[in-house]
Amino acid sequence: MKIRIGQQNPEIGNLEKNFRLIEEAVHAAESADIDLLLLPELATCGYFPKDMLRHQSFLDEIYAMNAALAALVTDMTVIVGSITTNNGGTGRNCFNSAIVLRQGEIKAKVHKTLLPTYDIYDELRYFEPNHEFRCITVDGRKLGITICEDIWYNYSQPQYHVYEVQPAKKLVEQGAEMIVNLSASPYVHKRHEGRLDILHHNVQDLQVPVLYSNQVGGNAGLVSDGDSLALNAKGEEVARAPMFQEATIDLQWQGKKLYGKEAALAPIPPLVKQQFECLKLGLQDYLSKSGITDQVIIGLSGGIDSTLVACIAKEALGAENVLALTMPSHFSSEGSVSDSERLAQNLGIELKELAIQDVFASFMNTLPPEFEEDSFGIAEENLQPRIRGILIMAYSNKFGHMVLNASNKSELAVGYCTLYGDMAGGLSLIGDLYKTEVYAMSRWLNEHHYEQEVIPEEILEKPPSAELRPDQKDSDSLPDYELLDGILKAYVEDECSEHEIVSRGYDLKMVNDVLSMVDGTTYKRAQAAPVVKLSAKSFGPGRRWPLVQNWTRGGVWEQ
Repeated sequence: MKIRIGQQNPEIGNLEKNFRLIEEAVHAAESADIDLLLLPELATCGYFPKDMLRHQSFLDEIYAMNAALAALVTDMTVIVGSITTNNGGTGRNCFNSAIVLRQGEIKAKVHKTLLPTYDIYDELRYFEPNHEFRCITVDGRKLGITICEDIWYNYSQPQYHVYEVQPAKKLVEQGAEMIVNLSASPYVHKRHEGRLDILHHNVQDLQVPVLYSNQVGGNAGLVSDGDSLALNAKGEEVARAPMFQEATIDLQWQGKKLYGKEAALAPIPPLVKQQFECLKLGLQDYLSKSGITDQVIIGLSGGIDSTLVACIAKEALGAENVLALTMPSHFSSEGSVSDSERLAQNLGIELKELAIQDVFASFMNTLPPEFEEDSFGIAEENLQPRIRGILIMAYSNKFGHMVLNASNKSELAVGYCTLYGDMAGGLSLIGDLYKTEVYAMSRWLNEHHYEQEVIPEEILEKPPSAELRPDQKDSDSLPDYELLDGILKAYVEDECSEHEIVSRGYDLKMVNDVLSMVDGTTYKRAQAAPVVKLSAKSFGPGRRWPLVQNWTRGGVWEQ
């Protein structure tokens, strides 16, 4: 049997485009004499349509699309992820399904059993879970079809749920000779290693080959990375698709032997390159799929954060689609402008200068006398980024560029950013990179990605500063970033208590101060631009902290 695994980049809700993608895949597979074509979870509508699934007209269009797809398929078999109706009379009105297409018909519908309801996922809100298990037969061979979470079962770390049923095992008990999985799995740090571990667990437990077809592409904050895989019954990788691009991998299955037709094992990039490619694809797809614009604007400060955002934007969109504004005040260092100019020249992007000293003075003149009489403080500091926010949004409105936010995860976590100022933007590109990771990616770009130095060494070496008052440094308000980021990762991603964090070697007062800053600035993150997810726990729908709460750590109830 000749098998092809496809990883596609569908658009949420764009049923016409998604139909064309599947149609092209079907015709290409037919031309290659493929017997079985596997396409990802929810390839018909994209992952994840959320409350669009509550509109019956949307569901009806998908059901009509399912029938139209079936009409495309003649002799081979196609298994593709879609949505099907629940005619059982009880429960939610649709399933997350795999439809089996052959000879112009939908031969079978297999529904997802394990519906994730943790972190970013909320599938049980929309789908009825499967309760029946049966294999399908293709060219005389029995296959067990699973969908995404079904094979993660209780193997995942961290383990959010303990499921009582193992769908893949149920199918093997009914005679499945191979497990097929259709996924729409988003990228997070070390996703490939975790995914491979899950597949190895399945092969070890079930003693059958496992095929895995994953979506690729960005949908706002989530970016699916592809990385489709095929493992034989010994747990050996026989084929692997590349990350962050559409691709196919072809296999031959004879008897119990499964092998890659061309021994295609795409390389796994180092972590920093994976993150970079994820951010590039996330930006490209956010613009192209939303139809907002194909051009972006960045406030270029001469600091490391806006520098990295400019580099990613240029790589993702081309220099001609990136505009930068440098907006110095009388507190800006000399390098704020000169380093921005060098970077813009190295990247080939357009840079415009809009000095804000006169605007700041005008605001101060407009504000009541007590502003001048009182000492210079947070109000005057924040007035500067808010002026910059007004100016960059004016450019955005006038010329149609989308503003890219340059706040990193460390700043977002502790609220070291200004609402309606430097938090402005349509997308937070590096909002899931800690400050230390921003430096690491920037150095990697200079050392491994570019042929020559693009990011000026002065930007990499200068002490981080918001430059909102004389001689200001981030270290005036925050711990050293190596310490800060370690505490933040322990609290936000590992969900440790302050005592557990202190046991890792951090000072108790520093830990309590940092955790208080994180909890006390939840309202800022609730108003932030969507963040492209890179870590296991990013800010946004994956971390749902209440806006109103008064938990006092170490209070009277602590034992």
